[in-house]
Amino acid sequence: MPKFLLTLLLIFATSFSWSQDSQQEKLEKRKAEIQREIREKEEMLKKVKKEEKTVSKQLAIQNDKINLKVKLINTTSQQTKLLGDDIYINQLKINRLRSDLEILKKDYAQMVVKAYKSRSTQSRAMFILSSENFQQAYKRIQYMKQYASYRKMQGDEIKEKTEKLTGYTEKIVVQKTEKEKLLKSNEAERKVLEKEKLVQQEIAKAIKKSKAQITAEIKKKQQESRRIDGQINKLIRDAIAAANKKAAAANVKANPKTTAATTKATETSTKIVLTPEAKMAADNFKANKGRLPWPVEKGFVSLAYGDQPHPVYNTLIVHNSGVEISTDQGSSARAVFSGEVISVMVLSPVNKAVMIQHGDYFTVYQNLSSVNVSKGDKVQTKQTLGKIRTNGDTGKTVLKFMISQNTTYNNPASWLSNM
Repeated sequence: MPKFLLTLLLIFATSFSWSQDSQQEKLEKRKAEIQREIREKEEMLKKVKKEEKTVSKQLAIQNDKINLKVKLINTTSQQTKLLGDDIYINQLKINRLRSDLEILKKDYAQMVVKAYKSRSTQSRAMFILSSENFQQAYKRIQYMKQYASYRKMQGDEIKEKTEKLTGYTEKIVVQKTEKEKLLKSNEAERKVLEKEKLVQQEIAKAIKKSKAQITAEIKKKQQESRRIDGQINKLIRDAIAAANKKAAAANVKANPKTTAATTKATETSTKIVLTPEAKMAADNFKANKGRLPWPVEKGFVSLAYGDQPHPVYNTLIVHNSGVEISTDQGSSARAVFSGEVISVMVLSPVNKAVMIQHGDYFTVYQNLSSVNVSKGDKVQTKQTLGKIRTNGDTGKTVLKFMISQNTTYNNPASWLSNM
């Protein structure tokens, strides 16, 4: 490989290594968080069994626990891969240092031999005195000084590279040991996961005995969910109508020659006709797709977006127009982006929701026990919106979070960071 290409590769490898260290720290934090959540689920499961709650609740907690175990295994796998990449990069550096040292030692040995042959003071003096003129003598003196300086520099460089080589060699030994530990840890977690799945199957068998009752409960919850979705859809349509009416009036004011047909088309559109300000807000929101902060400080997705089979009854489809995020009791919901509060909804005596507009995008924060904002408020990213309700029966604290563009719902997983 040409020398300049090898140099470029090592520069890239060094910068990549810094990035790897940062990713490893993030993964280690995420791993600790998942392990904490698993411990919480185990405590919750013990409590539920002790209080002789229904097996359906046990199954829900067990499912959460299994999902967390899968996340833990995936996180550890990512750590293992990063370590493998880092080991490869460090091995490249070791190979390059060994090659450099071989060349340096060879050059240094030749210089030592040459210096030995001309070591006497007399030979050095004769070398200077044999000059044809003063200028040549001066140049020879300078050459001898530079030669001595270069020898010292070569010796220092050999020492420095030797120390670096030792450092990288020791580091790679530690990394290989850490990688082996991670692999063993992952294998142990996989065995635990298999046992957890067996427990899940036992709970599922017990739950199937009361299929009719549980199916009725699920259907009732789905009906309630559809009712709430209908309320939210109506509010979004009302917001679109209000925004378009305002846009039509502004257009007529700016251009008095605007036709009645154009005004009516604007007012009756099923999508928001964006003003320059609203378009900027929508563009800013869209530009942050995949990078929006979570609507809770910490938590995990307990029910994903879209249609999905029930964990026990595969023929029963559960619909979710957003994502449900389980978090700690007492946690607050927070805005994922700056915008305007266009509605504070009371969905039931114990369930409130906040809707925020970002141009033609809407974010909805549902299942709040109390709300800190009012309609018309301008909110900023991560601003607290209200407390998330804890269910008295299940003990779960779950936020339902939704994103829509006009009346079309989006999967929040593609908008939020690290989801």
